[in-house]
Amino acid sequence: MINDRKILALIPARAGSKGLPGKNLMTLCDKPLLAWPVEAALKSKHVDTVVVSTDSEQMAQAARLAGAEVPFLRPPEFSSDTSSSASVIEHALSFLSGTGRSFDYILLLEPTSPMTETVDIDSALSRLDSNRTIADSIVGVSRSGAAHPVFSVLLDEGGTIRPYEGGSPGSIRRQDVPDVYFFDGSLYISDVAVFLEKKTFYHKRTLGHLTPKWKSFEVDDIVDFICVEAIMKNIERVKAGYKD
Repeated sequence: MINDRKILALIPARAGSKGLPGKNLMTLCDKPLLAWPVEAALKSKHVDTVVVSTDSEQMAQAARLAGAEVPFLRPPEFSSDTSSSASVIEHALSFLSGTGRSFDYILLLEPTSPMTETVDIDSALSRLDSNRTIADSIVGVSRSGAAHPVFSVLLDEGGTIRPYEGGSPGSIRRQDVPDVYFFDGSLYISDVAVFLEKKTFYHKRTLGHLTPKWKSFEVDDIVDFICVEAIMKNIERVKAGYKD
């Protein structure tokens, strides 16, 4: 709770991943991938309830072992490849409301971003709640480097390149371009009423929670998993040597 506002942390973990089958149960540094956001949320000084939304009893058991609540198994209509995050959140909020439990803020944490820490959760919640005059949500962002749009190109039908969005790769130094940021998936927080109205975390009243490069990795395939595993096994060296 923060300033008498109740907070629900929701971790979506459906069974059907095509890029990396069974990834939410893959062991990352001695615990299932889905356990990392659960544990980060449980350690928060503000989060009141941690719920995992899954369509898999096996994942539900792993979530309960990690300390989360699994009050329902997600229905098939909210568990397909085309199901939106908004529908998953709405289903969870509706189910909990039906049991007499309501919340003021929704925090969405994805197992695919296992390096989100409790300090990120608490600082983002505090920043949002103290800036409600200008914002209703906050999302994780990370600074673009080599992926800056001015260095991007399009491939024509013949395979030749042309600049993307007016960029001129090869003629601009990285230190001379303005900073741009991408949505890194590390966390999403919104006022519940505003989310239910807009059905998105992204709008004109959204703050950006800046994360370092190493926290921006998401696990979508085996290469991502190996990279994240290497970072986590060397986390103290990473933290000590990282300069944004």
